[in-house]
Amino acid sequence: MPSSRTPSPRRPGDERTTELIRWAAFSCFLVPVVLLWYGTSLAGAAGTALGLAAVTAVCRLLLRQSERGAARSPAGEHAPHAHHPGRRQRTRTGSHRGGRHSGGNSPVG
Repeated sequence: MPSSRTPSPRRPGDERTTELIRWAAFSCFLVPVVLLWYGTSLAGAAGTALGLAAVTAVCRLLLRQSERGAARSPAGEHAPHAHHPGRRQRTRTGSHRGGRHSGGNSPVG
């Protein structure tokens, strides 16, 4: 009997993140094996495996949190600088933005 549940639509970012986490988990296994193959101590390989697993777990949490934040923001993108409608930036008379200035290069004394 076919299931009445339809799979939830997955975004392309979810699939890429899942694949990235799978490769990271695979490397957590592969790197210690290679280290043992080349003569590293068991304790060193185990420490490396634990370190890689910790880094992978933190990266996974950060990726998932980033995806949730992107899903909540309008249009799926984060605006780096919000525009304030009532404020305008003005350049006052006499203020300069970089470049060379003529004269007056002596120190104030």
